[in-house]
This record gives sequence, C-alpha cells and structure tokens, in this order.
Amino acid sequence: MAVNPSRPEVATSRGAVRGTVESGVHVFRGIPFAQPPVGALRLAAPEPVLPWDGVRDADTFGPSAPQSQMLSQAQADAAAPEGSGGAPAEADDRGWLTLNVWTPDLGAARLPVMVWIYGGGYTQGSGDEPMYDGARLAGENGVVVVNMNYRVGAEGFGVFAGAPANRGLLDQAAALAWVRENIEPFGGDPDRVTVFGESAGAGSVAALLAMPRAQGLFRRAIVQSMPSHYYSLDLAEGLGRGMAGLAGVPATAAGVASIGPQAIADATTALARQMAADPGRWGAEATRAVSPVVDGDVLPRSPWEALAAGQARDVTVLGGHTSHEWLTIMAASGQLGGMDDTVVQAEFDRLTPDGGKAYRAAFPDAQPWQLLEKLLTDWAFRVPLVQLLDAHVAGGGTAYAYELAWKTSVFGRPLEGSPHGADVPLVFNTFGAGPFGGEPTQEEKDLSARMRTAWTSFAAVGDPGWAAYGTQDRITQVFDLKDSVGPYTGQRNLGLWAHKAFGAVPAPKG
Repeated sequence: MAVNPSRPEVATSRGAVRGTVESGVHVFRGIPFAQPPVGALRLAAPEPVLPWDGVRDADTFGPSAPQSQMLSQAQADAAAPEGSGGAPAEADDRGWLTLNVWTPDLGAARLPVMVWIYGGGYTQGSGDEPMYDGARLAGENGVVVVNMNYRVGAEGFGVFAGAPANRGLLDQAAALAWVRENIEPFGGDPDRVTVFGESAGAGSVAALLAMPRAQGLFRRAIVQSMPSHYYSLDLAEGLGRGMAGLAGVPATAAGVASIGPQAIADATTALARQMAADPGRWGAEATRAVSPVVDGDVLPRSPWEALAAGQARDVTVLGGHTSHEWLTIMAASGQLGGMDDTVVQAEFDRLTPDGGKAYRAAFPDAQPWQLLEKLLTDWAFRVPLVQLLDAHVAGGGTAYAYELAWKTSVFGRPLEGSPHGADVPLVFNTFGAGPFGGEPTQEEKDLSARMRTAWTSFAAVGDPGWAAYGTQDRITQVFDLKDSVGPYTGQRNLGLWAHKAFGAVPAPKG
C-alpha cells in the first residue's frame, strides 16, 4: 500500500488504518484488536474485531476501561459507600480494546517489537498515559513499540458466575495475537516480540508466562517490579459476591451486565475500603479487590509453579525491582519521616513469623518508617520477583536480573532511594511526564540511555549486556548514576522474609 509521508497507511488483517508522523516516528493510535466488550460481549472473552471497509483514522487514543480508585491501607477509609447503580453506559464505537503502535520505519526489515502492559493495581491504567509514550524508545532505539488498553477492575478481573475469569489477561493475549498477525507491515518482526510491564503490568507479564493461551505469542519478557498478588478461585468468588452485593445486583454475568460499567467500578472501590478496614477477615495478602485469579483454566497455576515446572523455559526473562519500592506508596500517604513504632510493629506482627525481630536486628539504626519500608518492599516486590527468577532458572529457562538504585524524588519530595515506578520514565525517556524527579541532569539522561540500550538489546537478541542469573550468586546489574554488576545486593533481605511464593493467596476467613 502506498504510504503518504504525513499520513501513513497500513493494511491490517481487518482493514486499513491511517496514522500520523511525529518527530520522524510513525504513530498509529486507537487500533481495535477485539470487538467492544459491550452488550452481549460484556464480561465475555475478547472476540476478534470485525473487518471494516475503507481506511480507518488511527490518530486518537481509544477510551480506557472504567477505573476504580486504587487504595493503600494507609489511605483507605473504614466506611464503604453504597454502589451507585445506574443504567449501562453507552460505549465509544471503538470500545475499550484498542492498541497503539510507534514505529521508526514502516519499510524496515523486521525490527524487534516491544509490547508494553501498564500497571495500576489491576484497577487503573490507560495506554494514553504520557509516561508510556513510545516515541522516543522507538525512534532513538530502533524498535517497534506497542501498548494496549485492557479491561481493569471488575470488568477485567472480577469473578462472576457465567463469565470467564481473568478477562484482562485474555485481552492482553488477544492484543499479542494481533501483534503476531499484523506487526510486520508496521516494520516489526513477529518472531522477536518482547512483552514488558511494570507493577500490575509486570504481574500480568508473569501471568502470561503461565498462561497456556499465551504460549508462542512472545519470545522474551521483562518483569519490572512485579507484585505478589494472584488470588485463589475461592477468594476471587467471594470478592465478586462482595462487589455485586455493594452494587445491589446478583454476582452473575447477567446481574453485573444489568448496571453500568462505572457502577461496578465504584462498587470495587467500596469493597477495597472494606478490605483495608478488615484484614482479619480478608487475610494479610488480600489488599485489593481484584487481581489475576488462579482459576484452573485461563491461569491453571501460579506463575512460580508454572515456571518451576518449565512451562516458559523457551522464553528469556529479564526481571528486577527498584531499591525502595514502598517509598512511592508512603510518600503518597504522608508516611515518610515520622511514624509511631506501634504502627510498624502491627505490620511486623501481621506479616512476619517472628514479629519483626530479624528486621530490627539486621537494621538497628533504622527509624520506624524505614523499617516499614524495608518490610513492605520485601513482602510486596523484592522477594516475589527473586523467587520468580529462581523458579524460571529451576525450570530450565534463562533469566537476567537488575535493580534500580537511582535516588530521585516523587511528588516533589527528594528520596534516599529509588521508589516504585521510577524505572518507567527511564525506560521510555519520558522525564517530566510522571511524578518522579524534575528536569533531568546529564547523568540521569545517560542512565536512561543505558537502561533503554539494555532493554532494547534484550528485545533484539535476548541479552541485556551482563551475565545471566543463577540461583547461587544471583548476578544482578544495578542501575544508578554509576552502574555496577555482581552478586545480588539484597541477599540479606531474602533471609528475613519467609514469603510463601508457591500457590495462590488463601481464601478469606468467615
């Protein structure tokens, strides 16, 4: 198909799309990869998009799925408002299931492809977030970048009778299937697809590694700050009943489909508040109303179990975390710099078998808030990630590890550590688009360049530029203003936390 220099056109398997050119990068926004999940398709697995005639404009991002409020325990209120109810909302004609493509060269001979999955606690997120803009990563590093909107919250992860579980994961797999079928005319190589994501996006990547329906859709995976939450079916069914009850409808596909998408999203927020106020009922790890579900079908077993069994041994994995993940959450909830030790002790009693004695002995000079940050960083991110890499190597796969130690600021507050999410603007070179840092120094620009080189080299050839990970020394690249590589720096922390990585989160009590 002839390409207009300013409005390039590409033929996909379902119809032609017309994009734009921005700073030398070809950009296509809002391409549907599945039918809108409305009407009879509400709460259903994604269906292939219907063909269209003519050329479809692809110059505007598609709409995001309804968003729930993401709560931390420190921010949550004890009282939960009632569900808002209401009639089903009218859907945009493109629906929620669209993707975006940034490519430096439509005529390229099969460039590496990097497919981004956004985070947001499985309740929020959208591909139009400025921090996820793929233009610089594509234009400066010679890769094709793709991201997609997938269903979040109750629409994507709520478990209701008559609806398949893990619809958000099924959406992601459908987008990857679209990439395999269509990315070549965009200049991409369908045999060199890397899926990467941060936070809940990284948890999604780990789930895709364990999903039989996603096998063969990507060759490499990058897991950035993966959380540990994968719920059992019993727990998820109970949470589904809780959401539906707050919305005043039966916990069935038909019941939930009888109300608007935002109504069930609001009920999800209400349930999250109830859970934060009653950890004795919901369990220490059930800190959110939705998560991927080990349902025995879409996700037959947890990522740790699947990888240890060798399910994804043919996929090379790059995984890592920031040095002080929980600082972002603490900064957002005003917990930095001052905290009563009784609050910290309550968390030690809730999460550790020895009431925190090992942490206090290991870090005798730490202030109470610093002890809490170390505990929750280990519990929520550090240990689950390291155990995922251990499982992958044990299953015969190849892995690489990194840590980000860059000291930056979040919400305008300077930090003595690298908080959750600080890796995202470095990887995309989107300084100033998020809450981290300010105008970058030359050293910070150089750090971003090194990380982007590592990520894109991994996508191109499966090697980020340092030695592979093993379970003995756990060789890790530490990214900072001055990088280093060697045995894992957090080795001591691994011995402090007896984290139950294998298996799903327990069902709620009572």
